[in-house]
This record gives sequence, structure tokens and C-alpha cells, in this order.
Amino acid sequence: MTPRQQQIIDLIHREVKPALGCTEPIAVALATAKAVEIIMENCVCNDCWRQTADFKIDVEVSANILKNGMGVGIPGTGMIGLHVAAALGAVCGDSSLGLEVLKNLDDAGIARAKSLVDSKSVHISVSDTDRLLYVKATVALEGGAQASAEVDPHAYAVIEDDHDRIVETSFADRILMSSESGAASVESGGKDSGLTVKEIYDFTCNTDYKDIEFILEDRTLNLALAREGLEKDYGLRVGKAIRENQKEVFGDDLLSFAMGMTAAASDARMAGSRLPAMSNSGSGNQGITASMPVIAYAIKYKVDDERLARALILSNLVAIHIKSFLGKLSALCGCVVASTGSACGIVYLEGGGLKEVCAAIQNMAGNITGMVCDGAKVGCAMKVASGVSCAIQSAVLALRGTCIGSTDGIIEDDVERTIRNLGAIGSIGMKATDRMILDIMLCK
Repeated sequence: MTPRQQQIIDLIHREVKPALGCTEPIAVALATAKAVEIIMENCVCNDCWRQTADFKIDVEVSANILKNGMGVGIPGTGMIGLHVAAALGAVCGDSSLGLEVLKNLDDAGIARAKSLVDSKSVHISVSDTDRLLYVKATVALEGGAQASAEVDPHAYAVIEDDHDRIVETSFADRILMSSESGAASVESGGKDSGLTVKEIYDFTCNTDYKDIEFILEDRTLNLALAREGLEKDYGLRVGKAIRENQKEVFGDDLLSFAMGMTAAASDARMAGSRLPAMSNSGSGNQGITASMPVIAYAIKYKVDDERLARALILSNLVAIHIKSFLGKLSALCGCVVASTGSACGIVYLEGGGLKEVCAAIQNMAGNITGMVCDGAKVGCAMKVASGVSCAIQSAVLALRGTCIGSTDGIIEDDVERTIRNLGAIGSIGMKATDRMILDIMLCK
């Protein structure tokens, strides 16, 4: 393996990883879990203090974290919102698990977290910050433990720029750790290490299979979520509706199969399933949308594991590349980015080359650019289904030699310039849209 191939694989490992629950409330749970663990490290506690102590939890979040945490189900609780996520992180979270911080939650922990919320011990506020992704969780321990020194046992943890990037911690007003933010690391090292679509395609085709075989875990996790969504009544049951109306409306072709499977996974995840998703760029829904259409194709047409792995690598890397110009959170729906990746994966499985992959990206940019993100919620499954439909349409057109030209809107002859235009629209052009969406959501 070349050093550059290793660098790209390291990028995939950073951006494609398991996440349990919607990643905005999970980021809040991760911050509160870390703050409580700091108290544990600095206090003498009895064995069961964590589920009996009187916590006071104050969480400051960026507006985008609030927007994406207001209406989404929290795994295993039957509740929505950031308050219960913060309480769960404090009561039973494990920060060493990253985006799976709530993996070990149990009934006792859920009950205790609900009681903290009911007693108004959890306070969520919007931080005065320019960062799109920001969480500061401060936890004060008001009972159940004795400080090892004459100090008030309180601690905080700060997350910036990435959902699992803890950049600062403190105990009793003493800074314990302060590190480079994600934004600073981008400025020093590049958003995605300088990837291009051509390099992504070459990497997909030429890297040894054994070095990328790990990506098949994508299938394991997201296919399990899809099956969960089909078996149970989660959210709006979008996936079930598509799969159960084959004769009347949707048929049993690749389009309806991919739409149904992808939407079912999103149904389950957004309504509080306790199964993890394989995320992409900090989003479980983006990970689902980048992978499930490709996995659906592989199931329907009996694709071997190596071809599937290469298609998943291509899809995930294209999504990472485009997302790097948008930022982790924006007013542009992430399914636009993720479904563009899956369009490329389907082109690859159909035998298309670099030209067709670029055409698929151009077709997607000319199709659903502008779909807004109005927060994480069960309705995301409908947007996911729409993204999958557009992805397959764009892939089919690309394979027939059809590519939207530079006379159309934001499209340029160079696919990299088109990607940058898309990123500018989502990260800069739609800032006012983002604010208006949040205002509407808060005033309902």
C-alpha cells in the first residue's frame, strides 16, 4: 500500500464509523458523559452514585445542533430532543465509545434520565457562537459523591466542528485539556486531504481488496437497520409503504427496492432504534443514503463482495469529498450529498467508468441541489427516498451518455468546480435560509 492510499483509508476510518442515534443529540450525550467521567475521576464516589446523584446539567449548543436535535427519537427511550440525550449521557454514557456513547444504556438508566428531565435538572440553551457544530456541557454534582478536595464537583466538556471531537475539558474551573478545533485542523491540513473525483475513482479501482474489505461492515450495520425498519412500525413507515405497495404503485424494480430499503433504515434510525448506523461525515442518514442503494443493487443482482466493497468505497468517498465543501452541518439536506455518492456507486456496479461517474455527479447537482434541511426528524425518510430516486435516475442517464452541461445553472465543465459551487450554495448562500428555518421551528 502506498502512503497516499493509507492516507485515504485513514480518512475513510475517520468519516465512516458506527453511530447509535442521530448524531446531534448523540454529540450532546457524548459531552455530558465526558463531563461526568471527569467528575468521577476527581471525586470519591460510591458504586451506584451515577444513577442516584443529583445532577444539574447545563448544555449550550449551536443553532444547527438545536435544529437537528429537536424532533428526532433518542434510542430506546420513546422520547425526542436534546434534554433526554443530555441526561442519558450523564447517567449511563461512555465517552470512550464515541458516537456509540449510549451503547450501554439500560432500563434503569433510561428511567433515571427521564426523572432528571422531569425534575427540570437539564437546561438547553443556544450558544452565542459562529460555529455550526458546537456543544458545551456543564455538569454539577449536587449530591451522591464527595469531592476529593474542597471544591464544588463540576466539570464541562466542549465539542467543536465534528460530532465526536472533544476540544476542551475542565474540572472545578481548571482547564484539563484544550486542543486544536476541527476548523483549525482543516486550515492546516485541507478539508479532505485534497481529494478529487479522479483520484477517488482510481483509488476505488486500484487499491488491493484486502485493504478496503473493512467497508463491508457498512452493509452489516445499515442492512440490519433497513430490515428493522421493515419489520417494525417506526416513524412514518416510509420504507414499509414503498415495499408493501409493489403491485399498486411502485413495482419490484431496482428503483423501488432501493428506495424502500434506504427509507426503512432511516425510518428506524430517526424514530429511536437501538441499532447503530454506519455514518458518513458525522451523519447516520448520510451513511445510510450513501450505502443502502448500492447494497440494494448488490442484493438484487447478486454482486460479489469485492465489487460491492469497491462501489461502497467510491460512494462514501464521493460523499466525504462533496461534504468537505459544505461543513458538517448546513441548510442543505445531507441526502443531496449522500445520494450523489450512491449514484456513483451504482454507475460503478453497472460497469461505468470515470466519465460516467463524473456525469452522475453533474446530473445530481443539476437535479436536487437546494433541498433544505429543516432538522432531523422522522420525515427525513421521505427526503432519503427522494434522494435515492434521483440517484438512480442520474446514474441511468450517465450510463446512457447524458450529462447536464455547463449551460445549466451551477454546472461547470469541470466536475470539481461544480462540487465547489454546490458547497458554496450550501455553506454560504443558504445561511439566511438556515436562520429562517430555525426561527420557524422555534416559533411553532
